[in-house]
Amino acid sequence: MVFYKYQGTGNDFVMIDDRENKFDDQNLDLVSRICDRKFGIGADGLILIRNHQDYDFEMIYFNADGSQSMCGNGARCAVAFAGFLGIIKEKTNFLAIDGPHEAALSQDVVELKMGNVKGIIPKDGDSFVNTGSPHHIRVVEDVHNYPVFEEGKKIRYREDYAPGGTNVNFIEALGDEEIFVRTYERGVENETLSCGTGVTAAAIAFEQEKSDAEVKIKTLGGNLSVRFHRNEDGSLDNVWLIGPAKQVFSGKMELSN
Repeated sequence: MVFYKYQGTGNDFVMIDDRENKFDDQNLDLVSRICDRKFGIGADGLILIRNHQDYDFEMIYFNADGSQSMCGNGARCAVAFAGFLGIIKEKTNFLAIDGPHEAALSQDVVELKMGNVKGIIPKDGDSFVNTGSPHHIRVVEDVHNYPVFEEGKKIRYREDYAPGGTNVNFIEALGDEEIFVRTYERGVENETLSCGTGVTAAAIAFEQEKSDAEVKIKTLGGNLSVRFHRNEDGSLDNVWLIGPAKQVFSGKMELSN
């Protein structure tokens, strides 16, 4: 199997050109083995690029454990990969698990239009936002030293989020329009260096007063930005996630061993 490795602010993915539909997407053990950092290639997720009659391409995304969800950084990397394959040039319309998306590609920077968001749900002093994947958001002090793994795991498996669970984001304000975000990701079951749907949810939860906002975001893996429009009913549209997506290396993996 020929593969390519991409990363978007430290969120890393195995990318496969599957336009001939040769990859067995029902073999979740294979997906997990490929993503395993000891016995496979190693990644937060695996992405298949496939043809679609109504869109430039379709992104099939798997978390490292084989589960599926929307992944913002993964989608940005998929756009960069589609550009590398010559499927798209500067702009694209593609399909993901949560529906169609627009994106723009300029060198290593991808601007991804996320799905519309219904709004923010209060959660015992915290917030919940669904940006294609579920996200619990908690504002903390000194996020650098916060026990993200321990506290994130507790919230991820809480009964009110059963059975699917939730991702968990811990944020610290750095200024009026800038935050630092750390994320515990379900499916990876650990902290990741960045999470696209997570920083989008965090930005929405952080900036609740303005009808139009752009929030700068720092993560352990790099910098992103999120802009959006908030409607009078609290719903949001024109939600964009912006940041780098880069190819790291390519190779071949023997699937029969």
